[in-house]
Amino acid sequence: MEYDEKKYSLAHLTVLGCPPPEMTYIAHRAGYDYVSFRAIAVGTAGEPKYPLAEDKKLMAETKRALTDTGMKVLDVELARIVREKRPCDYVPGMEAAAELGGRHLLTSAWTPERDYIVDFYAELCDLAKGYGLTVDFEFVTWSAIKTLKEASEVLKAAKRDNCGIMIDTLHFNRSRVAYEDLDGIPNEWFHFAHLCDGPKEIPDITDTDALIRTGRAERLYIGEGGIDIAGIVNRIPEIPLSIELPHEERARELGYAEHAFRCIESARSYFAKHRRKG
Repeated sequence: MEYDEKKYSLAHLTVLGCPPPEMTYIAHRAGYDYVSFRAIAVGTAGEPKYPLAEDKKLMAETKRALTDTGMKVLDVELARIVREKRPCDYVPGMEAAAELGGRHLLTSAWTPERDYIVDFYAELCDLAKGYGLTVDFEFVTWSAIKTLKEASEVLKAAKRDNCGIMIDTLHFNRSRVAYEDLDGIPNEWFHFAHLCDGPKEIPDITDTDALIRTGRAERLYIGEGGIDIAGIVNRIPEIPLSIELPHEERARELGYAEHAFRCIESARSYFAKHRRKG
């Protein structure tokens, strides 16, 4: 099979039942370049927790796995902007990311007050800068910031030099963002992107249950669905692609290792056929 030359990370949501050390070994065997850990729990029902900042044994085992495999940490998540938290609450997660050699901290907004979001985000950037991290803002279809335009407005208002914008191909498609809108985003804001496919049919933006079901449990292999992934990825700079592709049924049927392997194989095959022009 002909492969592309892109760099890939295994996002934790793809194999969320795996602790970071196991996930690292799986990613290495499948041929990924990086791993992306959920070191900061979101708090959804039944979500496994991997508190790398507090669990010294888990941190040591994760470091050992990274050393054994030569894998690198791309980013950690998820520093959510919510009323119940303050930016300083995420400092332990930042410390863990820096200790593991991570480069980026992922955030998203879940409260409607725009001024609060901007102030929170700006403070996150200030804190993260001390750990050598960018703070990459993801717009999520069922969150408070749903579109590329809304996310870019937050970054412009925050005016921090370690800010970033994170494109998830599923959310990009479901928010009905125009591909041309990517042309107005500064190249330096792009550090990595989330990659997956999804059904051609887009649920109504008010059908939160349907949006969440696909986003958390039914994403599709690259090229399997109806998203013009090349139309998105080939319009942004060449950056690492973190494959965030949770599919609960397939993970149960195939096991996490095989599912993770099929994720990257589908991406490699797809981009070998959809190479960037120029």
